[in-house]
Amino acid sequence: MTETMAPNVLRTAYQKSVAAYWNAEKDPVNIRLGEVDGLYHHHYGIGDYDPSVLEGPEETRDERVIREMHRLETAQANLLLDHLGRISPDDRIMDTGSGRGGTSFMAHQRFGCHVDGVTISEQQVAFANGQAEERGVADRVRFHFRNMLDTGFGTGSLRASWNNESTMYVDLFDLFREHARLLEYGGRYVTITGCYNDVTGGRSKAVSRIDEHYTCNIHSRSEYFRAMAANSLVPIEVVDLTASTIPYWELRARSSVATGIEDPFLTAYREGSFHYLLIAADRV
Repeated sequence: MTETMAPNVLRTAYQKSVAAYWNAEKDPVNIRLGEVDGLYHHHYGIGDYDPSVLEGPEETRDERVIREMHRLETAQANLLLDHLGRISPDDRIMDTGSGRGGTSFMAHQRFGCHVDGVTISEQQVAFANGQAEERGVADRVRFHFRNMLDTGFGTGSLRASWNNESTMYVDLFDLFREHARLLEYGGRYVTITGCYNDVTGGRSKAVSRIDEHYTCNIHSRSEYFRAMAANSLVPIEVVDLTASTIPYWELRARSSVATGIEDPFLTAYREGSFHYLLIAADRV
């Protein structure tokens, strides 16, 4: 895969602040869940949780809840991969905003293809590449300190690419322009993301609290489709996952790894000011 050097990865003060946040991040909600099976995710879960995890011996309750939360977040990643289309072992795909690499390793395990992950956190790159070495897949799965708006990879070099809860850190028009450049004709782009509901007239108080907590800038639902249309990405499927993610947040609120942001998420989802969407689009 053609790759050129991109020395100025962090272009703005905001990007530097986001990178600093993730370089320092050691949140138990990410670390402890990843320790369950070695797949470290940086996203949320979908599906109903098993209520029995809240029952039984108190001394093992926390372990049961952690395992169940991890099962739900792995189900979310599997749903994203389900929408990437047909991928062959010779194809290259990209995890954009790859975090500690969980979805990238799942993609390689499923498709056997080359996977490149990009993130502006040097700590995440080092961790994920270490994981690739430990798993014996470093020749097929690699992580790079790159800006998702200017990755340095070759035009038309990808069969598929995705963002899993990372679009809220960048301008969508710039992001989708880069994805369209990277994808071959007919290639597939998928995102799972939270977006605010245009119908409610802007960011609600709960959505604004989420923005503040994660130092991000949540986009409106309509902006995703405007930015895709402007960059030769045509949605083929849109799935509203809002109802499916509420159980994860209800369980997380009762867990030992709750961070205090659970109530704003639950409020925003229940009041309808915030949606959790999967969007799959083809490059035309």
